[in-house]
Amino acid sequence: MNWLSDHYIEVFGALTGIIYVILEIRQSIWLWPLGLITSVIYIWVFFTSKFYADMGLQTYYVLISIYGWYWWLKGGKKYKKDSLPVTNISMKLAAILLFVFLALFVLIWFILVKYTDSPIPIGDAFTTALSVVATWMLARKIIEHWVLWIIADLVSIGLYIYKGLFPTVILFAVYTVMAVIGFREWRKTVNMEYGITELENQERETLNT
Repeated sequence: MNWLSDHYIEVFGALTGIIYVILEIRQSIWLWPLGLITSVIYIWVFFTSKFYADMGLQTYYVLISIYGWYWWLKGGKKYKKDSLPVTNISMKLAAILLFVFLALFVLIWFILVKYTDSPIPIGDAFTTALSVVATWMLARKIIEHWVLWIIADLVSIGLYIYKGLFPTVILFAVYTVMAVIGFREWRKTVNMEYGITELENQERETLNT
């Protein structure tokens, strides 16, 4: 009980984070207002732990939550649908986002090394840059964002074990499993958008192997 009283903010942030991913898997627009709450909580958690890039990332999450909320409400018009559909990333956009990731990674790494006392600047910069790109892809309902989350979550687990943020370690372990589930569930939606049932897709994969 003493431990919980000392870490209640971190525990609350972990619980809201899990609910956030559940809503994300279900493509519920309520994930965005919940994301605002979670981000505010983790700004404080990461500040006290000296994970400055992650703290800045949470500030970005506040802004991207507003952006994502808008796109999930209005973005369907671009595709002549009532709601924003799940789509695959194009090669052109993938190349652009790769460049954005690399530029952010180098910039954040330099800032952390030069101006902060971050204990693991390279890992902090990597997960931050990858998370920025993944969250933007989520706002546009691009299915491959789940793959980026799996990578970022696995790296984050190692970082948080190092810092002793054990409730957050549990959270990101759950995130990793849920990201795999989310990718599978969203893939069914993509198949439906193109008029392909999951059973038909499995049959095609069998024929191609």
